Amino acid sequence: MTQPTVNQLPRTIGFDLGAKSSTFCVLGSAGKEIEGGSIPMSPERVRQFFTEQQPSRVIIEASGSSRWTAKIGMELGHEVIIANPRKIHHITKSYTKSDGNDAFRLADLGQVRPRLLSPVRLRSDKAHDGRMHQRVRAQLVATRTALINCVRGCARSLGHALPSCSTRAFAKRARAALPAQALTILTPLLEQLEVLGSHISDCDRQTERLGKDVFPEAGILRQVAGVGPVLSLAFVCSIDDPSVFKDSRSVGAFFGLAPKSRQSGDSSPQLRISKQGDAETRRLLVSAATYILGPFGPDCDLRRYGKRIAAAGSQVARAKARIAVARKLAILLHRLWIGGEVYQPLKTSKPTKARAN
Repeated sequence: MTQPTVNQLPRTIGFDLGAKSSTFCVLGSAGKEIEGGSIPMSPERVRQFFTEQQPSRVIIEASGSSRWTAKIGMELGHEVIIANPRKIHHITKSYTKSDGNDAFRLADLGQVRPRLLSPVRLRSDKAHDGRMHQRVRAQLVATRTALINCVRGCARSLGHALPSCSTRAFAKRARAALPAQALTILTPLLEQLEVLGSHISDCDRQTERLGKDVFPEAGILRQVAGVGPVLSLAFVCSIDDPSVFKDSRSVGAFFGLAPKSRQSGDSSPQLRISKQGDAETRRLLVSAATYILGPFGPDCDLRRYGKRIAAAGSQVARAKARIAVARKLAILLHRLWIGGEVYQPLKTSKPTKARAN
């Protein structure tokens, strides 16, 4: 009786990234661990480690350090797979979780079933830089909002209600409305608001420049009412390569706007949206959908579609309509991008006839 031959597996390296050090596990072609340990987490030391290793399949989890680590590995001839930590619960939620166990499991799974890692695509350098610009702007805006809320709350506790106004004019209006005692206390916050406003204006100008010079395809998306320079740039940078989607309808799920599924037998409950993908771009899509359904939104297919869903008039129906329009908007933007078409607001609907006086 002949012994069965052992299938040759690719040599894999599981790399559990840490802030100060990273743990690795190397599996040979027979699936057995042949090396393990840890190295300091620095570009120089990671480069040295990959240089000393023969060409292998390297598996790392998506994290803040995964991009530059993956680029070093690929430059040195390794096949690098970036695993999505949200899809590998048997690793991230293991009862025997440790750096060594995580590295071994990444290497083991990457050796036999890399598809189960739900690999994350590495974006181009310009798309990555665009996303970093978006993150900086979003953080500045969030900080400004928090400071405005703090000033309003402090003023209210002193018996002064500040008037409603735009965020750009808030510091000036607050200075004029606050009495001397309250102004003395709140001046540091108002000064920071003025500085933040200047930085946000600079970011907005940079966003316009990026949309014209670096990402001209963003201009195609701005044909749709409610899609401005911020959303169009965020959409383009998040997707980077529109050809990776064979069907535009999958773009909504990419941004977490599609409902989760938990079908079993005859049971198929309606669940909330998954909220996966880029949270900031998803928020911008929902904000654009809110404008489209609002009082200033122009008549278009998207608006009519949302109004039909919100026809029940309840708060739940209106919320469902916003999400549904945001999902449809993502699909529309992808189709405009890949086709370079001229946007037709009423492509599938007949224009409403004007009533006679």
